[in-house]
Amino acid sequence: MNKIREILNTVLENRGKPQINSISDSSDLRNDFGLDSLDLAELTVRIEAEYDVDIFQDGIVTTVGEILEKINNKK
Repeated sequence: MNKIREILNTVLENRGKPQINSISDSSDLRNDFGLDSLDLAELTVRIEAEYDVDIFQDGIVTTVGEILEKINNKK
């Protein structure tokens, strides 16, 4: 989960948004971190580059837990 937090912080930093110190499975990408559609697109590209999985392949993901589930299902 630390790598996911690092990726999220990179996206947030690129948009001039505040960094996050902790995340949980229930953390909401839009409501908790303020990600918009452009941020989510960057997040998708970065996660795909790191884990070789398209988190939005089967539809919208809204939480960190859903991202982790996609990554874990790929293995």
